[in-house]
Amino acid sequence: MQYNKVEISGVNTARLVTLTEREKTELLKKVRAGDKAARKTLIEGNLRLVLSVLQRFSGRTDQPDDIFQVGVIGLIKAIDNFDTALDVRFSTYAVPMIAGEVRRYLRDFKPLRVSRSLRDTAFRAMQAKEELTAGTGSEPTVEQIAEHIGADREEVIAALESVTEPVSIYEPVYSDAGDTLYLLDQLGDGSTAESWLEEMSIKDAIASLNEREKTILYLRYFRGRTQTEVAHSIGISQAQVSRLEKAALEEIRKK
Repeated sequence: MQYNKVEISGVNTARLVTLTEREKTELLKKVRAGDKAARKTLIEGNLRLVLSVLQRFSGRTDQPDDIFQVGVIGLIKAIDNFDTALDVRFSTYAVPMIAGEVRRYLRDFKPLRVSRSLRDTAFRAMQAKEELTAGTGSEPTVEQIAEHIGADREEVIAALESVTEPVSIYEPVYSDAGDTLYLLDQLGDGSTAESWLEEMSIKDAIASLNEREKTILYLRYFRGRTQTEVAHSIGISQAQVSRLEKAALEEIRKK
């Protein structure tokens, strides 16, 4: 899903204006007073913000025009509900509103539909989780939830996963003075002592290669280039790239 196209939903993105924070504040005050022209200007002046939010959902749909319109609806809701007395920037308030509107649209209109029975099981499981948490003061296990609603453990897992919206690993979970913490930062890599040692061995093996071999492997496996593209980049034939690549990989395997 590309949002850098010149036109989307009839809007020429190359000509979008950008408002300063002061301009936004003044326009918001006018909107509060019922100025429709100011509301229109504020919407048009924040369409770039909508486009930036939509980048998070790239690849989730093949209907960018529809998603853009949904994002604009989120922007309008943010404009209509923003309190100018709050000590917060408008964009800080608007971004989650826009993203939330798009998520609801993708959840309700995604091509892959979850069966009614699976959704009912998920709903009962979530209710059971709340009830058990309230009763014990701790979060229940899947087994406890399954027993509470009279369902199989696997059925509960499948039901809860079916209604869970995928989240990007680059989704910000905390931000303080410009220092943003992303979901990726909270994920472990699942490394064990054995896998760590294997990784070190591979790095040592690669380090023993000559510069041309390293370059070929880098372009092929880290940049996704074809052998023909690599050959063109370093000035040798495709057959030579193939031979050197195979030799380098074989050397790594031996070490």
